[in-house]
Amino acid sequence: MPRLTLLVALAPLLLTAALAQDHGTARPDLVVTEIVTGMPKGDRQEIKVLTATLKPGDKTPFHTHRFPVTAYILEGAFTLEMEGRPPVTIKAGQSIVEPPNVKMTGYNRAAEPVKIVIFYVSDPDGPFLDVVH
Repeated sequence: MPRLTLLVALAPLLLTAALAQDHGTARPDLVVTEIVTGMPKGDRQEIKVLTATLKPGDKTPFHTHRFPVTAYILEGAFTLEMEGRPPVTIKAGQSIVEPPNVKMTGYNRAAEPVKIVIFYVSDPDGPFLDVVH
C-alpha cells in the first residue's frame, strides 16, 4: 500500500516532467522578476493593463505612483528619470518595475515611436499617477 501512495503522490510530478518535454507545449519567458514593497493592502485590488505610445520628443508629466508599476517596452526605447537615481533606458523586449512614491518622468529621445504596455495594481478606483507640481 505505501508504494501505491507514493506512486499517486508522484504522478503529478511525473506527468509535469513528461509534458515539459513535449515540444508543442507553450511556456512563458520570464522578462523581469522583482521583490517589491508598497502593494495595496485592502481586501480588493484593481488590476490595470494600459498601453501608451510616445512620439519622438514626447515625455510624461513629472509624477509619482502610489503603488509599483511594471512597464514592458514593445517597440522603441524609453528613458526613465527617477529622483535620486541615474536615468535608465529600456529597449524593446525589456521591462522595468517603477517603485511607488518616487518622483519621475519618462521620455522618448529616439527618432521612432515608443510603444509600452503598463501593468498596475492599485486600490479600486485609485489613480494611475499623481502629477507633481
